[in-house]
Amino acid sequence: MVAYKLQPENWVDQYADYLFNYAVARVSDAEIAKDLVQETFYAGLNSAKNYKGDAAERTWLIAILKRKVIDYYRKINSKKGKAEVRVNYSAASDAEGDWLEEQVADPFSKDGDSSIENEELGLAIQECISKLPKKQSLVFKMKTIQGMSTEDICNELGINPSNLWVMIHRARTALMGCLNQNWF
Repeated sequence: MVAYKLQPENWVDQYADYLFNYAVARVSDAEIAKDLVQETFYAGLNSAKNYKGDAAERTWLIAILKRKVIDYYRKINSKKGKAEVRVNYSAASDAEGDWLEEQVADPFSKDGDSSIENEELGLAIQECISKLPKKQSLVFKMKTIQGMSTEDICNELGINPSNLWVMIHRARTALMGCLNQNWF
């Protein structure tokens, strides 16, 4: 077996692009990927004394970067679990990401068509909810329609907050796709 030796002075030239591409493919944000690569180099320098030479430098750095990516997601998911997520955006915009709940006609509007729109949209939403996987449908109804707290839903279904938010996100995405196809 070949024993490898670290050469930190060459890391940026030899591995920065590879590590960046690896990171950006996993976090989908160039700035975060750059930060993760920097943290990887820093962690590599700090733990160079623990390097045994069993793996190539690049392999060792990728292993560090993998842990940095995992830590990044743990950090953002733990924040979601501690508090409700609030999204700031303009409800008047046509930007992607407008939540389903914002697409419903205003029940207090003076327009005569609003009650008809609400009824039609309600039927369309119910139809689309019925097409969701059973657990996604249940979680979506509990959180969005019944207004249950994250903690109560997690306790009742035996899931963690990260799983809850993933299911809600997937349900909302599927519902918007269904509604865009069948109603809007």
